[in-house]
Order: sequence, then structure tokens, then C-alpha cells
Amino acid sequence: MTTSSRSDAYPVCRGVRGATTIEENTPEAILKGTRELLALMIRFNDIDPNDVASAIFTTTTDLDAEFPAVAARQLNWFDVALMCGHELDVPGSLRKCIRILLHWNTTKNAQEIRHVYIKGASKLRPERSCLPPVDWDELEAWIQSQINPKVKSNR
Repeated sequence: MTTSSRSDAYPVCRGVRGATTIEENTPEAILKGTRELLALMIRFNDIDPNDVASAIFTTTTDLDAEFPAVAARQLNWFDVALMCGHELDVPGSLRKCIRILLHWNTTKNAQEIRHVYIKGASKLRPERSCLPPVDWDELEAWIQSQINPKVKSNR
């Protein structure tokens, strides 16, 4: 029997990480920043929401105007377990930062996963920040085409 880092026959659960920063603590900024990050994670990894087991969204303690998981619900992630929390408030750490950890069932091996660190969060993991160019207008148009207008905040 041979071992492989890839499971062609059976998916395994892998973690996909991402982080971004936003300019202000408003519901609109938190949702927009989270949607952008999530959309890039989906696109760079070819993620089907049906294969996502769960997602953890965290913010730094200076972001509390909205639950970032609402952004995933806006993108119709109704059958994915979502949870929000705050990062540790470590002195001198990056501020206004949103992080996502997806637990994704995939046949990709760990080296094929594209973790996404954008905007000010790129300094958290410089080795993970080298991404293809992003057409932000096209990305926003795709996001807007996906948004479910019936999703409202639970606050």
C-alpha cells in the first residue's frame, strides 16, 4: 500500500485561510470586506459551498458593527455552519482585520490550497500574499450578482 498527500478517491477536510483589513467599523465596510475576501477564497480554490463543512470568521476587537458571517449568508451559504468571534487583542497587532477559516472537503492536497491575504493583512503572511492580479470592479460585479437581498443582520 502506498501513501499519497492527495486523496483522488475520497475528499478530506482541509483548512483554507484568509485575511483582509477594512477602513472603518461600519456594517457596510465589514460586509463588503468579508464578501471580497470570501469571493477571492472561493475563486482561487474553486470552492463549491456544498463542500464547505464550516467557517469561522474573526475580527479584531475594534470591529464590532456587524457579524462578518452575514456576508456568507448574503452569498447564499445557508447550509454551512458559521461562527464569529474576536481575535486576541495582542498589543501592537494589526487593527481592523477580518479573518476567515474555511473547513473544506476537497481532493486537493495541502500544497494546492490558495490562502488569501489581501490589503493590510498581506503583511501577516507575506509568503501567502503573492496572488494573481484582481479586477476589483469585476469581483464586485460578481459579488453583487450573487447577493441574496432577503438576508438581513441578526443584530
